[in-house]
Formats: sequence, C-alpha cells, structure tokens
Amino acid sequence: MDPLPDPREKVRELPTSSGVYLMKDQKGRVIYVGKAVNLRSRVGSYFTTAAATDRRTAELVPEIADIEHITTDSEVDALLLEARLIKDVQPRFNQELKDDKTFPYLEIVTGEDFPRVEFTRKPRGRGAKLYGPFTNAKKLRGTIAVLQKIFRFRTCSLDIDENDERWKWFRPCLLYNINQCTAPCNLRITKDDYRQDIKRLRMFLDGKKGKLLKELRNEMNEASQNFQYEKAARLRDEIKALENLNLRGDLEAHAQPEVFYIDPKKGLAGLKKAFKLPELPRRIEGVDIAHLHGGETVASLVQFIDGLPFKHGYKRFRIRTVDGVDDFAAMREVVSRRFRRLHQEGESFPDLLLIDGGKGQLSSALDAMRAIDIEPPFTISLAKREEEVFLPGQSEPRRLGKHSYALRLLQYVRDESHRFAQSYHHILRRKQTLEED
Repeated sequence: MDPLPDPREKVRELPTSSGVYLMKDQKGRVIYVGKAVNLRSRVGSYFTTAAATDRRTAELVPEIADIEHITTDSEVDALLLEARLIKDVQPRFNQELKDDKTFPYLEIVTGEDFPRVEFTRKPRGRGAKLYGPFTNAKKLRGTIAVLQKIFRFRTCSLDIDENDERWKWFRPCLLYNINQCTAPCNLRITKDDYRQDIKRLRMFLDGKKGKLLKELRNEMNEASQNFQYEKAARLRDEIKALENLNLRGDLEAHAQPEVFYIDPKKGLAGLKKAFKLPELPRRIEGVDIAHLHGGETVASLVQFIDGLPFKHGYKRFRIRTVDGVDDFAAMREVVSRRFRRLHQEGESFPDLLLIDGGKGQLSSALDAMRAIDIEPPFTISLAKREEEVFLPGQSEPRRLGKHSYALRLLQYVRDESHRFAQSYHHILRRKQTLEED
C-alpha cells in the first residue's frame, strides 16, 4: 500500500471557495468534519505552530493523515452539510472537541397547523423534525434569518389554529411588514400554502437544492401559463434568492434578534427592571427621521401598546422649519409638535419615548419638550451601530444584554419607526417623480 501524501501538501490544492473538509487517520477513518467559507485558508490553519499546541486541536493534528473536501455553493450549504455529515459519520474528534453546552438544533414543529421554525438546545420529543446538531450557534441563527427571507416561515411561539377566526384580528409583527413572514397569525396564508413553503424548506435542509429549484421553476412556469402572475413572481423571487445564497455575506452578521419572537410581557418587564421604572411602560412611542434625496426631511412616530404595534397611533410628519439635512433640528421640531398637541388636547404622554439615534438626538428631543415647558416622560435613545442606550443626564451609554427581552423590544420599536419613516419617504419620492413627469 502506497504511503499517503503529506496532508500539508493537499492544503495547496484546496479551493478558496466554501465547503466542508473531512480529516482522516492512517486507516482512512473520518476523525473530524468541519466547514469553511474559504477551504484552503481554514484547513491550512490546522498546520500552524499555534494549532499544534492549542488544547482543542493538539491531539487532532498529529492524527491527520489525509484530507478530503466537498465544495458548496454557499456558507449556508456548508453549515447544513457539516451538520448532516457529523450526524451520519459521528467522527471521534467532533465529539471530543465539544464544550460543556448542548449544541443547538434547527427544529420544525410539525404538529401544528402552521409549523414554526425554532433555534433550540432542548429538542422536543415528538411532533418535530430536527436538523443538527450544529457546531456554531451564531451561524445557525444567521442561517435561520437567511432562510426566512426565502421561505417566509414563522419563528414565533404563537399557538395558531386555522379554524379560530379570532386570529383574523391579530396584528402581524414586523417580520410580515419586511416580507420575512407570511403572517399565518393573521390568517393571511392558508394552511396548505404555508405547509407547501415548509415542504420546500425541508427539501433544502435535506440537501435537495437542485431538485427544489427544478420544482420551483416548473411551478413558476405553470403559474404564469395560468395567468397567476403574483404567484409566479413570488416563485421567481424564491428561485433567485436560492441561486444567490452565496452572495449573502457573513452568517453571523445575519443573526439578528428580531428574527425570533419578541415576548411583549417579558420585554416590558425587562425594561421596567433595567431602568428601574415605577410601572411597566405599557405605552411606548418611537421617533425616527428620514431624508428625501438629502433634501426634504420627514419623520415617523410609532406607538406600541403592551409591547405590540398599535397602528392607529402611528403618525407621519413633514418637517417644516429645517432647511437641508439637520437631524437634531428635525428631531426638535417633531417632538415639539407631538407633545404640544398632546398637551393642548389633554392627552396622556407615553410611558417611554424612544428616539432613534445617539446622545445628540436624545438631547434635541429633551430640549424640545423643555422649550415648551413640558416635563418629559421617560425618554431614551438607541444607537444602531453598537445598540447602545443613552439616558438623560448620563454621559456614558448603557448596554443591555444582546439577547435580552428588553433590548429586543426596543429594537422592535426602533426598527418599526424606521420602516414607517422609510415608507413615507418612498411615498413622497413616488409623488415627486410623478410631478416631474
């Protein structure tokens, strides 16, 4: 039997694309499976001095006699293939390199009218289809976020019954508004159509991407021939998204908490505790500023009652007193107009006012209320880049837990105010275009 070549030599032959690598011992047994965005770079890192002495890899590296690889279209495909191979092959070092935590799974709760998709470390025994375990929690969360943009499944914990007409009056969450969920919570999709989407998701998770694309193309052509143009357009978008998975960037960057259900009660309780409020902030209002091609400025105000959007309380503002781009002045105007009207009409103030921005935007909002002799309600701002919370009278920002219910609720309000401001921005832009035509 010819001796195996030095595995270091194989590293030079590896592609720089994403994929999965399988490390084997002298007897040809797979001892470790891993994934990579760049196969050559990732596998090469095992043969450095640092890897040879690192506690996690010191025992593995000397046993590597051969390396095989499987290229994939995207990092998402690599993550899913790695999980399937680890489950099927059960390599020795994938077991030994685990930490004390239970590894996460992607779980589809099949025993429901509208199956939900969950990230879980404690899989349920029945009524669910499991995928995993996965070795990277952040990338699994990112994968769920990416796939939700394509298959538009729900990730909330609501118990939705198709035959209960009360769901027709339920208000869908932000994910519906940004086209990442089909809102079964409001019965905006039938049980059969929703389950068809889940079927497609499962085909993709099972590694049948080629078969899925073929079925989608056939279904799209059939819909077009039957003059079902809206359905055909939706299928076309799904096909395009699946084909372009490799363009979606770092999965960890997609691991946004808003993908997961925001528990309103826990969010409100978290805010009360975090900021030592005397009562639950049952009414929250959020303000955001947007610009029309750097010229005309608009603002939005959204209202949340008991942690959920209250659309009847939403308001739009065209900024009247500010020339050019000046977010601070625009914030002063919109807050002044809002609270002057509430005061004049004898209306109550919100329990919490959330300003989109940093310390400057917060100061502008507080200055506006004081200028009209109004004692501000509890007012804070949330800066998007680092998700820092600024409070009145405090020079340093607060950082809430990244996955805390309190921060998720603030992000929900902030993102909804931004979406509403941008929608007004687009309305005015279309109107301006029509006037120019």
